[in-house]
Amino acid sequence: MAEIYRRPELAAQMAKQLLHPGVLDEGLRSGLFLSGLRRTGKTTFLLNDLIPALEDAGALVIYVDLWSDTQTSPAALVLSAVKKTLADLQTPASSILQKLKRVGGADVGAFGFKFGFKLDSVGAEGGTTLAQALTEVVDQAKTDVVVIVDEVQHAITSEDGNQMLLALKSARDAINPRPDTPGHFIFIGTGSHRALVSELTARRNQAFTGATSVPYPVLNGDYVEHLLKRLAQEAAVPLPSAAVATHAFATLGNRPEEMLKALRQLRHIPPGGNPDEHLPVIAATLRSAAADIELMKVEQLGGLATAIFERIASTDGDARGVFSSEAAAEYTKAIGREVRVEDIQPVANDLLAANLIMRRGHGVYGVTDPFVQEIWREKKALGSKA
Repeated sequence: MAEIYRRPELAAQMAKQLLHPGVLDEGLRSGLFLSGLRRTGKTTFLLNDLIPALEDAGALVIYVDLWSDTQTSPAALVLSAVKKTLADLQTPASSILQKLKRVGGADVGAFGFKFGFKLDSVGAEGGTTLAQALTEVVDQAKTDVVVIVDEVQHAITSEDGNQMLLALKSARDAINPRPDTPGHFIFIGTGSHRALVSELTARRNQAFTGATSVPYPVLNGDYVEHLLKRLAQEAAVPLPSAAVATHAFATLGNRPEEMLKALRQLRHIPPGGNPDEHLPVIAATLRSAAADIELMKVEQLGGLATAIFERIASTDGDARGVFSSEAAAEYTKAIGREVRVEDIQPVANDLLAANLIMRRGHGVYGVTDPFVQEIWREKKALGSKA
C-alpha cells in the first residue's frame, strides 16, 4: 500500500475553525465548501486527516461520497449514510459509539442511543425529517454533528438532490440557532468542479447560499520535498532539484499519482542525463496523457458522443440546447450522417453514465472534470493552428 502523506497541522487547524470558531470563522457554521480538481488528494485528506481530527475533537462525523455510485441518487446515498450512523449509535458495541464515549464523554448508557422514531421513517414521506433525526442525535450525543458530502456538485443534477441539500440546510437551521444547543450541525461539501461548487453558495436559489466557499488547499512544495527525500533514501531515480520538481507538480495539476508517474520515468533517462531537463518535458507529456484517457472514453462511445461532448466542452459556461434541432444539424455535419433529435438522448445518457458530462440543471450540461475540458481546448487550439 502506498504511503499516505499526512497533513495533521492543516486538519487540526480546520477542525478548530469548524468546531470552535473565532469571530472571523463563525460563518463556517453556515457551511464550508471546498473545490479542487479530481485526484488532487481531497478525499485522501478528508478520510485520513480531517475526519480523524474532527472525531478526536469529539465531533460525530457522517461521510458520503456522491461519486461512489453515480447510478444512485445523491439523496439516497446521503440518507443511507445517515441511517447507518443512526443504527450504529443504537448499537452498544459500535466503534462510533465507543469513540463518542471515549473522546466526548457521552453518557449514553449500556444500550446505545434511544431515538423517538424508527429508522425506516427517516426521510420517508410523512416520516421523520433529517432535521428532526439529527437534532435528536445532537441532543443525546451533546456534541457537534458534521456531515461531509464529497463531490457535492452532483446533488444539483437532480430535483431530489436539491431537496436533500434543503433538508440538510433545515437541519442546520433547526439546530444551530438554539441558545442552549449542546452541539452544532456543520456541513462540509467538496467538489471537483470549482464553478459548480461556488454556485452552491453564490446563487440565491441554492440551499447553502451565503456559506463559505474556498479552494481546496492543494499539496505543494512540502509534499514534493517529502517525496524527494523518500526517493533519495531509496536511490531509486536520478533526482531533480526541488524547484524543478515543484514546478512539474504544478504542471500536473498538483496530482500525486501523476507526479509519481513522472518521477518513475526518470529511470529511463540516459546515463549522465540531467533530470532537471527531462522532468519538465515528462510532466507536460503526462499532463496531456491524463486527460487523453478520459477523452478516449468519449471516442469509444462513438462519433455522436464525441460531437455532443465537443459541443458541451466548447462553451465557457452552461451548455444549453444539446437536444435541439439546431444541435442535431451540427452533429450531422460533424459526423457525416443524419442525426435525429431522438438519437441524442441515449448517447448523452451514455456520457452521463461514464461520468464524462454532468447535468447542471434542466437542459443544462457541463464537462464533469474541468481539467479534461482544459486539455481538450488546448488540443483544439493546436489543431486549428496546424
